[in-house]
Amino acid sequence: MCDKITKVMQWLTKAFGDQAIPEYEVNTKTIDILYQLAEYSDARCNQVSLLIEDHKQKAVEYQADCCHLQDVLLQGAGLSSGSLSKLASDNMATLNSCAMAFKLKDTSLSSFVPAINDLTSRLTEAEKKDRDMEQELTTLRKKLGTILVLRKMLQEDLSKTVKTQEVENAKAEERLLNMDFIKAKSKDFSFTIKMAQEKIASRKMDYSLTHQAILEVSEEIAKLKQDILPLQKKLKSYRDLTPSPSLAQVKVEEAKRELAVIDAELEMKVDIMNLTPK
Repeated sequence: MCDKITKVMQWLTKAFGDQAIPEYEVNTKTIDILYQLAEYSDARCNQVSLLIEDHKQKAVEYQADCCHLQDVLLQGAGLSSGSLSKLASDNMATLNSCAMAFKLKDTSLSSFVPAINDLTSRLTEAEKKDRDMEQELTTLRKKLGTILVLRKMLQEDLSKTVKTQEVENAKAEERLLNMDFIKAKSKDFSFTIKMAQEKIASRKMDYSLTHQAILEVSEEIAKLKQDILPLQKKLKSYRDLTPSPSLAQVKVEEAKRELAVIDAELEMKVDIMNLTPK
């Protein structure tokens, strides 16, 4: 535990430098966390140091290669950086820039060709993706146009539905008002009928004097009149026979009696109708 605390204090002192170390609660958990962070920090610093040493070594190697190449050019071809023309210097600079842009290890043709082929493949793939995206965009535009048309149709249908609903609501309100009016009138009629029934009951009115009874009597009278017609025809046929005093007298008397009965019933019905107050 003491070794961990010592290592943590050294790491904090190194990390904050001249600044004061923030106060923290010293316990097993915090020490373990800080110790782990110190280990990670040291490992990271070691990796960075190794990377820096590697870059320094590569820089020295590149510098040595550069000097070697310069000596080869100077001794073998008699060329130096000062002896090159401006066009050659510009081309060399361009070649160097292209090699750095392509991240090539050298400026040889065997390095440029794969890089250019790779870029060409990327360009072809990018163009293919662009065409696919353009086709997808065209499809989406068509779908968007269809959706906009459907949206417009739905808005029109919705507007028509709202107007129809408003009309139906107005009709429903009117029906409710009419229903309330009819209910009120029905109550009034019911009350009037009840009062009339009570009034009729208090006067002890005979059913035979009611309108319904009179209608029934009228129907019976009409029926009796229809019944009289065949008797009258029969009586007429008897009147056309050759007179036979005894037989004719009997038939006439029978017909007269039947006719008298029917006339009596008819007169009674008519009298009842005449006596009924209008």
